[in-house]
Amino acid sequence: MTPFAFDNTYARLLPDAGVRVQPALAPSPRLLYLNQRLADELGLDLNAQPAARLAEVWSGQALPEGAEPFAQAYAGHQFGGFSPQLGDGRALLLGEVIDRLGQRRDIAFKGSGRTPFSRGGDGKAAVGPMLREALMGEAMHALGVPTTRALAVVATGDTVQRERPLPGAVLTRVAASHLRVGTLQYFAARGDLAMLRRVVAYALERHPSRPALEAPPASPAEADARAAARASELADAGQASDLCVELLSAVASRQARLVAQWMNLGFIHGVMNTDNMTISGETIDYGPCAFIEAYHPEAVFSSIDHGGRYAYSNQPLIARWNLARLAEALLPLMARPDDDEGMQLAVTRVTEVIDAFPAQHAAECLTGWRAKLGLDDDRAFEAHDTALAEDFLTLLEAQQVDFTLAWRCLADAAESRPQRLQALMADTRPLTAWMQRWQARRAPDPGRAAGMRRVSPWLIARNHRVEEALAAATAGDLGPFTALLEALERPFDEDDRLRHFAVPAPAAVTAAYQTFCGT
Repeated sequence: MTPFAFDNTYARLLPDAGVRVQPALAPSPRLLYLNQRLADELGLDLNAQPAARLAEVWSGQALPEGAEPFAQAYAGHQFGGFSPQLGDGRALLLGEVIDRLGQRRDIAFKGSGRTPFSRGGDGKAAVGPMLREALMGEAMHALGVPTTRALAVVATGDTVQRERPLPGAVLTRVAASHLRVGTLQYFAARGDLAMLRRVVAYALERHPSRPALEAPPASPAEADARAAARASELADAGQASDLCVELLSAVASRQARLVAQWMNLGFIHGVMNTDNMTISGETIDYGPCAFIEAYHPEAVFSSIDHGGRYAYSNQPLIARWNLARLAEALLPLMARPDDDEGMQLAVTRVTEVIDAFPAQHAAECLTGWRAKLGLDDDRAFEAHDTALAEDFLTLLEAQQVDFTLAWRCLADAAESRPQRLQALMADTRPLTAWMQRWQARRAPDPGRAAGMRRVSPWLIARNHRVEEALAAATAGDLGPFTALLEALERPFDEDDRLRHFAVPAPAAVTAAYQTFCGT
């Protein structure tokens, strides 16, 4: 089967950045999920393929021609502690494909067996966590958030041992790339500056800071030549300094926008380790993730986040902390260790980028809040609008109001129908006072409410509904998973037939809710 032509620039240009490994055998692969829309984006024609054949391909039993399975090496700060070697312990990069828009996309397995980076693990995955990743990726994509996505999930026929025996599965994940902050940390920690240069050069070519100005390479040979030229430039400390700041600035911009989108939607990633922060600015690794229901800025659902390091309100702080770790990895390329003056200049330059991040992120957040509030962008009102958004959130927190429904019902209030919003509040007096300020700021535009509904979803992946769907799928019933997935593909459209998906969980359920990594 040759559904598309693979390229393998990562394995070809960075052969020392991982290890070639074959996927483990799957005793009886069975296709659970195929993302036909994503297949179409990638230019894949899978309609003619029987399910049994697709299950063989997307479990690694019959690899497509041109696939070169490659376990990527990376390091990472996990909950603040540095691990110099992590890597793909249960994942394999198969290669890259150019999609219908001319963008290079990674195709990778997750749960495909042991690699040299497995650190004693079995390298496998269970049906529930892999379907969670498929569900959350499509939900975030429908919400307009940059994200990795699942092309397929295949049950392997294996049993994996976690807290209890679970049916095994392999996920096929599509990403703009799998380059992480931890990828650069891996080589910086080893003092391997030659490889670090090559990784930085590859990152700059794969994710240019000014993509509109840089046409994609016409051929693999041209891509290789451009990456080699970049690596040569990085051998000069002066040029390296400029290029490293360019990379850091681009990653900071992408992460400022991404984390702002999370905040605007009440999403908690749950495990923002540096090996889970992408250079591309995509959301990756949906393990202990969740959406806030009753609003609380310190909300944490991850079972392993005992100190609340990755709580909802901490996400911008952690993004900045992760960027500082990226900057540290880049410094060896920017100045020699014995060049005190050069190193001080390099530190100053990267510090400027890191120190600019909070304002950059705040601006991205404000853009999102203004859209949800139905306000025009007006520099003169920045402080006022920030306070207006923050005070609305304070109202929600004080009365434990559902985050998603409150923002959605605000659009009704923009049409002089505040009843649904008022019904969410035990005490409407603070809301009335806030609405007077809000209405005084708004322009009289009858179309504004429709715009508000385009950015404040009616449906999110409600945590209890996700768990119900995954529990049923683990037991062999994919019906609830399919129904929830189809609903989440249209998160902004109200539909009475789907109203049960929009109802928050009982408070007692949310209070006891925990999420898990799935490893």
